[in-house]
Amino acid sequence: MPEQSPKQRIEKLTKQINELRYRYHVLDDPAVTDEIYDSLTQELVALEVKYPQLKLKNTPTQRVGGEPLDKFEKVAHQNRMLSLNDAFDKQQVRDWQERIQKILPDQKYDYFCELKFDGLAISLRYDKGELKIAATRGDGFTGENVTENIKTVQSVPLSIDIKTPVEIRGEVVMPKDEWKKLNARQEKEGKQLYANTRNAAAGSIRQLDPKITASRNLQYYAYDIITDLGLETHKEVHKKLEELGFRPIKQQKYCKTIDEVFEFYDEVGKLRDKLPFGIDGIVVSVNQAELLKRLGVVGKAPRGMVAFKFPPEQVTTIVEDVLFQVGRTGKITPVAALRPVFVGGTTVSRATLHNEDEIKRLDLKIGDTVVIQRAGDVIPDVVQVLPKLRNGKEKKIVMPRVCPVCKEKLERRAAGKEESVDLFCVNLDCPTKNLRAMEHFVSAFDIYTVGPKILERFKEEGLISDVVDLFSLKVEDIQSLERFGDKSAENIVNSIQGAKKIQLPKFIYALGIPNVGEETAFDLSQRFGSVEAVMDASKEELNSIPNIGGVVTESIFDWFNLKRNKDLVQKLIKVGIKIENVKIKATPLSGKSVVVTGTLDSMSREEAKAAVREAGGDWVSSVSKNTDYVVVGANPGSKYDKAQKLGVKILEEKEFIKLLGR
Repeated sequence: MPEQSPKQRIEKLTKQINELRYRYHVLDDPAVTDEIYDSLTQELVALEVKYPQLKLKNTPTQRVGGEPLDKFEKVAHQNRMLSLNDAFDKQQVRDWQERIQKILPDQKYDYFCELKFDGLAISLRYDKGELKIAATRGDGFTGENVTENIKTVQSVPLSIDIKTPVEIRGEVVMPKDEWKKLNARQEKEGKQLYANTRNAAAGSIRQLDPKITASRNLQYYAYDIITDLGLETHKEVHKKLEELGFRPIKQQKYCKTIDEVFEFYDEVGKLRDKLPFGIDGIVVSVNQAELLKRLGVVGKAPRGMVAFKFPPEQVTTIVEDVLFQVGRTGKITPVAALRPVFVGGTTVSRATLHNEDEIKRLDLKIGDTVVIQRAGDVIPDVVQVLPKLRNGKEKKIVMPRVCPVCKEKLERRAAGKEESVDLFCVNLDCPTKNLRAMEHFVSAFDIYTVGPKILERFKEEGLISDVVDLFSLKVEDIQSLERFGDKSAENIVNSIQGAKKIQLPKFIYALGIPNVGEETAFDLSQRFGSVEAVMDASKEELNSIPNIGGVVTESIFDWFNLKRNKDLVQKLIKVGIKIENVKIKATPLSGKSVVVTGTLDSMSREEAKAAVREAGGDWVSSVSKNTDYVVVGANPGSKYDKAQKLGVKILEEKEFIKLLGR
């Protein structure tokens, strides 16, 4: 029998290893032992080293892991990665159903239910059938390129049978058994333990060395195809994913009614502890793809989907003390120091008490036996006091009058849109407040090599006094510090310098303006286009933005009118921060306030909202004499009548679309 050429042998080995991988990691049906699989892989590696020119593009040896990276590059999502709104009981799911029925009163639809994995969301982009980019969610608009690490996850196909560009969404999870083994190794090596399987999965994908990721035995479950492949239902999407070679999800169900959804939820709840991976509920979707699209997006979540969560885990413990923490905005948060207790997959010794009103509502005292609950990665809450277990030695909780750090007098002020009143340290030079603000800034800039302890060390050593100083750090500044080697110093400086380019919404969020979260930062960037324009905005201009007003407007206006804050922005720009501004189109709707009433044929309400904002207009929820346009669709409500009374310009849908420039 003639001997095979190296090319033929490489091709046959590649095909055989891929088939064995699919059987083992996707179908859970191994055809050979691990030793045989490893032996074939080693033979292929040896041939590829000897004949590198014959190495195939999607060789399975990629899964072993390549050279370590210096840092993760940013990658913009072609389609925004959304999150889901939560429901914690059946009534909240029925409320969600009723909201959909109001939007789609004459439409028939059903549901598709699947598991809500407790892992890390990952987007996969394929082009010409080959995996090109794998990215984390990040802020939904920009994530991190983790392609080399994802290639080591055996249940991710390196190629699929679709030649056009296609995007797959799914979740990387760590099986419970692997999590336990990993923590045993971490403990043996004196390293930090992972609190739960989600943290372990996220930590494994964010390793700069792909070989470490490869050793963690992660799994990937795909749950959506973002690209339009002509599939009419979400059920068809899951069938297609299996055909493409993704690991099948056994626990899923097509449901005709909401009662069938509840039956599936109860079934999965009974199976939850027996599943090999962590879940925290089920995802319920409107099954029809066209209706799901029409329902659009509200905030960060699709309106036609909901995460039906399992009840948070609850245990009892004792409040041994109450501490007061200073946040980045100066807000003083009471925190219960607990007798350590195991809940939600980890041991906890702290629980948030939110504010003084919450302490009064609970009637909480130091020494009380309390019920705490924890869901996922959320900081535990004290949800109930058990007063019958008191022994008379409990102590009343006294709120501080001065900052626990800088000892300056505290002030009571509104803390957000709800107008709740909290205690604040208003000392601009409070060291802890400033350190927390720096931690927030570094996190928003995705400078992962500089954690809270390193920031604190840099401050103590006099290397930095504010975030601007970070960008002037040199390798030799850090090398001289105890426990910092040449390589770690180099990695820190490289990651800081690599973070200098940032999108406007993230930059605004990073500044740590009180009451300005990611959504508000995004709204500001869409309205003004540059940080200079935001800095110069009047209260009237800020108030004209939907979802901004009152306390939020005051916070933004006051923050930018402090000279030290304006100077901070200018210093950051001077030190080399490149802010990617948002381009605002010049359209007939620029600067105009728009109200939509009734149902539009060509777009959902969320799509109309996005279109108005893209056109430089202001989306307004109520009609007033200051409203520029009221767009009227089918079955308009009272806003139409009010617009007529006030003499506001009324547009039909065709006129509206023309003004959008479409």
